[in-house]
Amino acid sequence: MPHVVKSTIIDAPTTAVWDVLRDFNGHDRWHPAVATSAIERSQASDKIGCIRRFRLKDGSELREQLLALSDLEQSFSYCLLDTPIQLFNYVAHVRLLPVTDGDRTFWHWESRFTTRPEQSEALTRMVAEDIYQAGFEAIRSHLKQAA
Repeated sequence: MPHVVKSTIIDAPTTAVWDVLRDFNGHDRWHPAVATSAIERSQASDKIGCIRRFRLKDGSELREQLLALSDLEQSFSYCLLDTPIQLFNYVAHVRLLPVTDGDRTFWHWESRFTTRPEQSEALTRMVAEDIYQAGFEAIRSHLKQAA
C-alpha cells in the first residue's frame, strides 16, 4: 500500500494558512490543477461528510468526502470517492502546526491508497509532486498575493 508523506514550512502564521485550507471547497482558488469545485447538495464546506465534486484543468472529474475537520488541531481528513485515476481506498490527512521561530507554519500532508503494483511508483510520485508539492507552492503564492 503506497504511503505518501510530504511536509513543508510556510512563511505565514498557522491561522493564515488554516483560513485558506479549512475551506474544503476552496482548492479551486489556489491549487493549480483544479479548475472548478462545488459542494454537493448545497452543504457547508466544513460539514463532516460533505462531498466536493471538482474538475481538474485537464477535464477529469473527481469527488472527495470530508471525513474529519478540527479547528483546534488545524487538521482535516478526506477520502477519494470517484476518480478516473487508478487510486483506490485513498485517504489523506492534512495537519498544520506552529513553528514559533518566525511565526511560520509546518504543514504535514499524507495519504495511503491502493493501486495496481505496476502503477504504484508512478502514482506515488504523481500524488507527492503534482498534488502535494504543487499545493505547497500554490499556497505560498496565494498567501503572498493576499498580503
